Amino acid sequence: MSLRTTALHSSHLQLGAKMVPFGGWDMPVSYPSGTIVEHMACRESAVMFDVSHLGTVRVEGPDAFARLQDVLTNDLAKISVGRAQYTHLLDPTDASVIDDIIVWWIGDEVFDVMPNASNTERALRYLGGHDTTSTRTVIAVQGPEARRLVSRLSTRAANVGRFRVESVDVCGAPCVVAGTGYTGEDGLEIAVPNEAAAAVWTALGDVGVLPAGLGARDTLRLEAGLPLHGHELGEGITPLQANLNWVVGWNKPNFQGREALVAERERGIARTLRGIATEGRRPAREGSVVHSTAGDGVVTSGNFSPVLGHGIALAFLPPALAVDDAVEIDVRGTAVAGRVVKLPFVRKQASGV
Repeated sequence: MSLRTTALHSSHLQLGAKMVPFGGWDMPVSYPSGTIVEHMACRESAVMFDVSHLGTVRVEGPDAFARLQDVLTNDLAKISVGRAQYTHLLDPTDASVIDDIIVWWIGDEVFDVMPNASNTERALRYLGGHDTTSTRTVIAVQGPEARRLVSRLSTRAANVGRFRVESVDVCGAPCVVAGTGYTGEDGLEIAVPNEAAAAVWTALGDVGVLPAGLGARDTLRLEAGLPLHGHELGEGITPLQANLNWVVGWNKPNFQGREALVAERERGIARTLRGIATEGRRPAREGSVVHSTAGDGVVTSGNFSPVLGHGIALAFLPPALAVDDAVEIDVRGTAVAGRVVKLPFVRKQASGV
């Protein structure tokens, strides 16, 4: 099966990007500057990611609000038109997280539901709507300087607030801009018509935004303690186990998987997602067993932190473990010392226009 490509594919190749398969797409994992340079540019200035591989499902009509409200975990009634919300789509039987989703409420009866790359078909199955992924390009501009640099192209776009959504022209193209992202930094995600994508991408580069690939996006989200579907979320993992009970609208009369999730809340969780800092540069890796006085756990994501200069990991651990408790991780037969730490590992920098 051939890989799908985004409207920016030729732009990535011209910039010398290293391309890799990801979620059925051919995507840039890094550029010649390298992942660590890209990572630090996001923490200190601003970078741009092509995240067009993420899905967009348009749900619209007089019953759109009710459909989303009855299926997704978070309470849409807490927001309104022009806002965005993080939410979960759960398995109806065991409350596993089928997908974690951002909903952009872009019109009175119009919602853009943004599932992960490989989950668009499942979102369509449960939510209805139609797939508009192939019609737009999504560029995420992230970092403490993101808004200031975007303001050189569009002041209105730069002023879209955190978890706000607005229709704005950027470089003469009609775009939808949201104050969302996946790096732990402030920033914007810009949905651009495909025919204008290369021009907007080039204009962002011209004002000083550095292209960054999926490698930096992953180390950034890990430093920010953000879960990744297929690692900290997925089959057999509930929002409660992932420490994301705030994503659940407990006062709603219904959402898919509610009964199973309420039952787990009442009996108590058997494991919980925590952060681990390891000594030295060697990181723990996914699947590594974590030993502790409270019992064993397992690493879901691990890497070297460019900001902190040592290894960090997310892991499902026994709930009895507390911050600063010592653990030992089996990394391919070598015992690596670590300790439980409070998330996020790295907090975002100040930003502004």
